[in-house]
Amino acid sequence: MDRLESMRAFAAVATHGNFAEASRRLRLSTSVISRAVAALEDHLGFVLFHRTTRTVRLTERGEAYLESCRQILEDIDLAEARVRGVNAAPQGTLTVAAPIVFGRLHVLPVVNQLLAEHPALSVRLILSDRNAHLAEEAIDVAVRIGPLQDSSLTATRLGAVNRMLAASPAYLRARGAPQTPEELASHDLIAFDGIDGSSSNEWRFGKSAATVRVRPRLLVNSADAAVASAEADRGIVRAMSYQLHESIRAGRLIPVLTELAMEPLPVSAIYPPRRIASASLNAFLDAARTRFKAHPVRLFEEWDLPPSP
Repeated sequence: MDRLESMRAFAAVATHGNFAEASRRLRLSTSVISRAVAALEDHLGFVLFHRTTRTVRLTERGEAYLESCRQILEDIDLAEARVRGVNAAPQGTLTVAAPIVFGRLHVLPVVNQLLAEHPALSVRLILSDRNAHLAEEAIDVAVRIGPLQDSSLTATRLGAVNRMLAASPAYLRARGAPQTPEELASHDLIAFDGIDGSSSNEWRFGKSAATVRVRPRLLVNSADAAVASAEADRGIVRAMSYQLHESIRAGRLIPVLTELAMEPLPVSAIYPPRRIASASLNAFLDAARTRFKAHPVRLFEEWDLPPSP
């Protein structure tokens, strides 16, 4: 295996965290991957990984080399793309990150479409409500909800989602439904402290321009857990429309204060700036734009909301 392929093997092990997964991704045996990394270490004169029977971890020099290695591999891929033409068919592995519920409901269909249309393309889909670091985790494109923090990344606006308040019928029978944002102070509140980067102690209402300071009784970093707590009659939950969709349709939760819509949040695809975007990335962005083409504030509100109780 030549040095370039050894670099690809090293980058794959660093990205996926073990030799077995790297061998599967590159469709090479584990022994070939191991020999390639060992040969690269011999050439460089230093160790790239700390190896134990259970873990593979980059050394300090390995971390520094990985950054340069990825840049070299990207430059080579860029040169090949220029020769083939940027309209070459998507191929290789595209790594996509998205929030858990949003990803399952709305990004996975985009991925399924790409897999059906492009036989040479593979996708690694990472679903997590934690905002991943694209460069460190070798992510090609991430779908983010809320204001964007990293100005060094390229962003494509896909649409917007609404945040909503909802509670169980039993809770509303026992405590009554708030009629104004200020009345939330007298209720038990559940906040999803997750993907949008907004304050869990300040809830903003777009139509009324009101900002209400609140003290949630439950603050949780899982949307599913926040919704489940509301279904268990623990209080009024603030979450996004797509996270509450199934519970509201099933009657387990009832929207409140719907006349005073909360501020919508932008949905964006972010990716590292590149001189020429890969065909796989362009295919994903095109498919995502097509799926998410809708009025931005109504995006993913797939039911007609009943009036607040």
